[in-house]
Amino acid sequence: MTALPPARRPTLADVAARSGMSKAAVSMILNDRPGTRLSAETAEKVRAAAAELGYRPNPAAQSLRLGKTRTLGFISDQVTITRYASGMIRGVLAAAKERDQTVLIAETGGTEELAQVIQEMTDRRVDGLLIGLMAARQIDVPKVPHEVPVVVVNGRSSTDHPNILPDERAAGVQVAEHVIARGHRRIGVIGPLPHIAGDLRLSATIGERFEGLDSVLDASSAQIIRLDVDGWRPDVGYDKTHELLDAHPDVTAIIAGNDNVTFGVYQAMSERRLLVGSDISVISFDDEELAEFQRPGLTTARLPYEEMARRGVEMLLGERELSHERIAMPLIVRDSVRAPRE
Repeated sequence: MTALPPARRPTLADVAARSGMSKAAVSMILNDRPGTRLSAETAEKVRAAAAELGYRPNPAAQSLRLGKTRTLGFISDQVTITRYASGMIRGVLAAAKERDQTVLIAETGGTEELAQVIQEMTDRRVDGLLIGLMAARQIDVPKVPHEVPVVVVNGRSSTDHPNILPDERAAGVQVAEHVIARGHRRIGVIGPLPHIAGDLRLSATIGERFEGLDSVLDASSAQIIRLDVDGWRPDVGYDKTHELLDAHPDVTAIIAGNDNVTFGVYQAMSERRLLVGSDISVISFDDEELAEFQRPGLTTARLPYEEMARRGVEMLLGERELSHERIAMPLIVRDSVRAPRE
């Protein structure tokens, strides 16, 4: 058969001519329409002809027929401009690609641009909206057309939209149990943020993280020294480690509010010529991508950004119920926690 001109996109008629079938039959097979009585052999013949020609359905025509654009909108506050939550982008794009969906991405930069961006997305007729947050907190979601589902990833809305959050309380329990199980009975905790934990607008999960920790630590026989902080930064970890060890040199383990804090903990311990793991164990939360490059590698509970994003896509596409879900934070065990020296 004569080859098609290289500049022309193969059409349904071309597939029909190549396979020897009618356009109607080809359309039913390639669009997986229910109720067809065509044989499996015929369907395979049509699909083979489409593959040989490089035929792909026309997205615009499909959108008109199905009322769907096969396009999702992903709006973030700061996810796209920080390395901490890059897994969320990977999760959205991978899940969408597996389902032949296109993703439009917009960044609000943490400002009050959300309403404008939502309007722009719905003007482009996206089939659903994911709103992804770098830090889990409560936000106000402007009104969205009722036919466009909305899922908040790593956050919650004041109007109770379907959402996905990490299971921080369970992670706190797991971290505390890991330290206690290794025999530590003099433990410093650097990281309670009382001014943030009580305000959902600042954090929807930090309070739960420490509720989980405290439920295990307070039920143990361990001596617990808690140091409140004003933020989770390396300099805070550095200063508070010196403060902790000046007052309590017999501490055998430190639980940090997050990995950023532990970077300062490691530095302070190095200055004191103390070895992480051997002299004092250190454990944390988030599994920020630099955690595994610490020496020794940092044991930490991983924030499941990628899995949360995947679940969000599944919700938008009807593969899961639109609901409120919690995703486990797996404990990534490295070498920073060991049994205390006798």
